[in-house]
Amino acid sequence: MKIVFLGTNGWYTTPTGNTPCVLIDSKDQYVVFDAGNGIYKLDKYITEDKPISLFITHFHLDHVSGLHTLAKFKFKQGLDVYIGEGRKKDFDTLVNPPFTSGYKPKPENINNLPMEVRLHELSEGEHTVPFPISVARLFHAYGNHGYRITLEDKTIAYTGDCGITDSLIKFAKDADLLISECGAKKLSEDKEWGHLDPVLASTLAKEAGVKRLVLTHFGSAQFLTLEDRKEAERKAQEIFPNTTAAMDDLEITL
Repeated sequence: MKIVFLGTNGWYTTPTGNTPCVLIDSKDQYVVFDAGNGIYKLDKYITEDKPISLFITHFHLDHVSGLHTLAKFKFKQGLDVYIGEGRKKDFDTLVNPPFTSGYKPKPENINNLPMEVRLHELSEGEHTVPFPISVARLFHAYGNHGYRITLEDKTIAYTGDCGITDSLIKFAKDADLLISECGAKKLSEDKEWGHLDPVLASTLAKEAGVKRLVLTHFGSAQFLTLEDRKEAERKAQEIFPNTTAAMDDLEITL
């Protein structure tokens, strides 16, 4: 199973990277986490007719700005989009005129997308879609849903944006891979927005007993260079050695 980090910046795109998007290429399924600007590269990697599932953690623009580029994709199998319960109105607002091409079929939309998009809301808890997935509401301003999936007998937990809570530790517990945001260089606490830094993310990985940690969503206003990310990686490795700081187009095998 291959995992490709198509976008690794938080907040906005810079020369260090695009905003968040992660692609998982498993034996029978493509899975995409978030739809930041990095999603424009998706057709470079999706080369088979396997089902494609896109999971959106929340609707801050850095996580959904790439939805505008869905209009360039012509995947024959279409696209299943999963969002947290109660967020349909947000998707309907963004992926329709006047903001972009509409995802609903004609004649409802004149400028509809060139492939079928099927929208699903997921409540907190356990689901099968058709692979097992657990949805957790995590702490972040205006709501964030973390997704924990099982593919090829491996468990991957993706945080989106969030701060440390007991529910986050439970969500990450014993995952083979934790993909965690690292929005700040250093936080004493963040009770307003809900973000992590290298120390908090690596401590989470250690306490949750995960096997591997990949840091992503590096806040663009703080992580100005790729060396800033490597320094975050070094700090995290002091607490949790099996940590990698993601760069755009990083590929790992799980």
